[in-house]
Amino acid sequence: MFLIAHRGNISGPQLDLENNPKYLNNAISKGYDVEVDVWYINNKLYLGHDEPQYQIELDYLKNEHFWCHCKNIEALEFLLDNEVHCFFHDNDDATLTSRGFIWTFPKKKLTKSSICVLPENGFDENLNYCTGICSDYITTYNYKSKRQQ
Repeated sequence: MFLIAHRGNISGPQLDLENNPKYLNNAISKGYDVEVDVWYINNKLYLGHDEPQYQIELDYLKNEHFWCHCKNIEALEFLLDNEVHCFFHDNDDATLTSRGFIWTFPKKKLTKSSICVLPENGFDENLNYCTGICSDYITTYNYKSKRQQ
């Protein structure tokens, strides 16, 4: 089971810290993968949810623990061209990541290849069925991480 800290959150949302590289690194150091929001503007990469906030280098995103949510189409094209694990979605029920996982929107039907996103928002299916969980409260899920196996 992949255990993914949503924007680096492990014990609840921290809006002022989300997508900050130090915050993301902290979640990774605790054994979690991380969903991170990525922008590509004027040939530069940035992290940030609603807007670009933290400029970063491509090598930073090549970390196997990142699940990069592309916030603009330019980021998607750039990360795909550079073989970074990424996905892009807007209001879809699900989208495919570049490594073939089904990133499943909150409260939508899961498959065995699904990453269940934000189950704390009222999801009631059996989470043992999916391949991963992305949550702001990832420490509350008592599964063995695929990274620890």
